[in-house]
Amino acid sequence: MVRREDLTTFEFNPAKFRELIVYIAERCAEDPTFGAVKLNKILFYADISAYRELQRPITGATYRKHSEGPAPQQLVEVRESLIDAGRIAMRERSHFGLPQQCPVVERSTEADLTLFTNRELELVDEVIEFFWRKSAREVSDYSQREPGWIMTDELEEIPYQAAHLSAEPLDQEAELRGREIGREFLRRRGVRV
Repeated sequence: MVRREDLTTFEFNPAKFRELIVYIAERCAEDPTFGAVKLNKILFYADISAYRELQRPITGATYRKHSEGPAPQQLVEVRESLIDAGRIAMRERSHFGLPQQCPVVERSTEADLTLFTNRELELVDEVIEFFWRKSAREVSDYSQREPGWIMTDELEEIPYQAAHLSAEPLDQEAELRGREIGREFLRRRGVRV
């Protein structure tokens, strides 16, 4: 369990989040595997990628652990406001015989890209490209290997700081170095090792 006092929080930017949903739906219109689950993962990885590289997420959304992987807490409310405004619609389509809810941009709608830096949009495009034509199951499985998803409980917030963790096992040299650092830390605290 992650202690709330150890987390750095970011201010949620509803305008960027709203426009990012529209942008992703625009860019993924031709991806037959794009749907609501995949939208969640693209939003998550766009914010996490930005946090890793830029030290801040794009939208500041709060992502929570769900059984199908990370999902933004603010998604339903913002998506409904986009539907109410006529900017997107949710369409059901069949993908390999299974129903899929797909966010679709209305014809007269375009995302306001002036809210984003070029690098933010490049990061989003990289995430979209990485997940292109991957099924909802594939992107969910991929996201469930993220340390932030692994270390949190169901519906718990996934801290952005977990983006700096790795699920890969340490090689012997890194493990020995970690033990050395740990012993030195304990010695400095007056603990006999």
